[in-house]
This record gives sequence, C-alpha cells and structure tokens, in this order.
Amino acid sequence: MTRDDAERIYVGKAALCHTLSQDEINALIAKHALAGKTVCRLKGGDPFVFGRGGEEAAYLQEQRIPFVIVPGISSAIGGPAYAGIPVTDRSCASSFAVITGHEDPNKPESALDWESIAHGADTLIFLMGLANLPEIASKLIDHGRSPETPAAAIQSATTPSQRVVVGTLADIASKVLEAGLESPVLTVVGEVVSLRSKLAWFDNRPLFGKRILVTRAREQASELSRLLREAGAEPIEVPVIRIEQVPPAENLILRLQSADWIVFTSANGLPCLLNQLNTLGTDIRALGKAKLAAIGPATAASLQERNLRVDFIPSKFVAESVAEEFPDPIGRRILIARAEEAREVLPEMLRKRGAEVDEIAVYRTVMENGELPDFSTIDAITFTSSSTVRNFRARYPDEIAGPVIACIGPITAQTAREAGLQVHVEPKQYTIPALVEALNEYFRH
Repeated sequence: MTRDDAERIYVGKAALCHTLSQDEINALIAKHALAGKTVCRLKGGDPFVFGRGGEEAAYLQEQRIPFVIVPGISSAIGGPAYAGIPVTDRSCASSFAVITGHEDPNKPESALDWESIAHGADTLIFLMGLANLPEIASKLIDHGRSPETPAAAIQSATTPSQRVVVGTLADIASKVLEAGLESPVLTVVGEVVSLRSKLAWFDNRPLFGKRILVTRAREQASELSRLLREAGAEPIEVPVIRIEQVPPAENLILRLQSADWIVFTSANGLPCLLNQLNTLGTDIRALGKAKLAAIGPATAASLQERNLRVDFIPSKFVAESVAEEFPDPIGRRILIARAEEAREVLPEMLRKRGAEVDEIAVYRTVMENGELPDFSTIDAITFTSSSTVRNFRARYPDEIAGPVIACIGPITAQTAREAGLQVHVEPKQYTIPALVEALNEYFRH
C-alpha cells in the first residue's frame, strides 16, 4: 500500500536485538518530519498498547511537530482471535487484562501487583513474555490461580508461521519449551482457552503453513497470491516471466476494423493492445464492430472490466477448444491478438475450418531474473503458463525433489513433463481459483 517513491526505514525490535534505540527512533521520526516530509510510523497492533506510541508522540509534541494517532487492533485481541480464542465469552469470561511479560529492565523493582493480576480479570493476556513464562505461571499459581486453569501460547499470531500450544498453568511453560516456540509469543490464561477446540479457524485451513512459489509475472501474481493466502498458505512471489510491450503491427487499425472477430488468448491481450492503440493516437473505438472471443473467464474478465461484451468463450479454456467450438468460422476474418511466441495450433485449426486468420502480436514474455528460494523450504510450485515452465527450467535446470508441482492446465502440464518435472496437481478447470482448489484437495488428503 506504500507509494513506490516512499522511503522505507526498518526500525524493528526483537528481544535483545534492537535495530535502533527508542531515543534514536524518536529522533529519526522528528528529523524527517522537520525536513517537510509526511512520516508514517507504522506499528504492529495498536500504538498505545505496549507499543511505546505514547513516548514517541510526547517527543513530537515537545518538538512542536503535529501528529495524528490511528488506532490499531492490538495483538492482545487479534492474536487470540486468530487462534480461535475469544478474550471474553458470556459463558466464562466477563473481563480481560493485558499485561506486559517483559518490564523495563532498568526499573528498580517490578510494578506488577501479582495478587491483583491473579484474581483481577477472568482472562489474562501476557505480551512479550516467552522468556519469563515459567515465572509468570509460577507467580499466578503462588497467588491463588488454579494450576488447572487453561493456558495457551501463540507464536507469530495471524501469520502463516502461527503455532499454538495449549495446556494449563501447571504445564504450559514445559509444553512451550518442548514445542520449541520462538518469539514473538503471546500467552492467554483463562477458561476461554478451552473454546479453541470449537473455534479454531485460521490454522485449520487446508493450505495453512504451506509455502507456495508463485512464478507468474509480477503484475499478474496478485489474484493467485490472494487466493493462496485465503487458503492459509504463504505465497512466495518469484516471477520468472515479465510481460513486455511490442511495437504496434503494421496497419493495425485497418486490420482491426476489417475483422469480423477479435480473439484474445490471455488476460494480457487487451491491455497491451490498448497500449499499442494509445501510441497510435487512438483508443478502444479502433476495435470497430468486430465480435469478441476470450479463451477463458480470466481473459473475459479483462474485457468486461472495460465494458466490452464477450461473444464467445469455449467450454474448455485451451486453444484447441476455441478452434473446435468457434461459431461459424467459414469465410470470417478472425484476428487473434496474442503473445509473440504463442502456439500455432489456434490459427492453423481455424484456417482448416475455413476462416481467414490474421495474427497480431501485442506483447511478448521475457525472462525475469531474480534469486530463487531454497526449494527445501517450499511446499509447492505453481505454473500458470508454458512460458513460466520454460523460463523456470532455464533458470533452474536441476532436479526438483520435494515441492509439489501444480500446473493450471494440460498444455502447461505437458510442457512441465517435457521439461522433466513430475506434475502432481492439475485442475479440471483451467483457472486460477480451480488451481488453488486443486492444491487444497491435494494437501487435504
């Protein structure tokens, strides 16, 4: 959501590892603000719930720098919710308290009143308390909280790395140690923890915790990544192709306006064609009166987004079906707006059916360079076109062992097999949603 030209400065903190001290962070915010810049101090959770936002705002006020506060959802509430643990519930918890598990080490003595904490609220949420968890549990028990009180420790809440350990006050510290949880961890103590068995949702999804490689072009990756996230996966975007504009074809406008049909074989086709028309000083009106065909729903959606009605979509979203099912092609002038390196099967089959076919390249796919991940950390690799397979194998010709190979359709799968890859997942419908659903089914079983 950040502007491309915005300067991004990391000042994150972890236990015993601070990028900058708090005083340095305060000064850095003020420095950029006084230089006339608009500064967003972005925090996890809420800036005033153990976020030291009050200290930063007070410093800015001293420097006479105006500021606004945008409240957030504290991890004390959001974290348990993602673990299926409500902090209040009419059946067992009418109050909750948020407590720091890591006080300022420079304090002469603890400010925590353990007697009041142990009995002051039904649900207790400790933030930043992993290292002190044995002491926290011991203090609560010593001050009268039952050792059998349910407790849960949540690591990396709301992320694909979330892990939840459930126990009681008596054993939660040993269970967390045995499970090897690492910071950041928040701890919930109270009867509400028992509701997790019914309300867990985030870490129950079929792709939860799976790291899935997305190889499509960067500008196309968003839908696939979004659907993978919704299914619980962590998408790793490593595009191996880039969509590149090509110069307008000779007599482009005349050829468009003389066509009876214009066929688009990918969602890139229309945007790239419109860019070509723009360089020629015209716009979408140059498409004339031709009927429009799309190879599949994603391509059709790219036309419909621009209020263009699609007159034909085949039952199967491959070139062979376009050609076989094309309505009354005899004698028709059919223009195909496509990639420079596309297969010849569609124009050849349409010509055999009696059509006059005109092919126009509106874009090309080129190799995108970048660092590939450690494949031992990847659960699945997705391919959404033959070009993604070819470019991936050009960059990584070695044997792939471990990750599941998922291809959007039979043509892409065939290219993958010819490239020496074993294909594990191939949806019946050749769409991005169907690919994600096929991955869901594969990992569910």
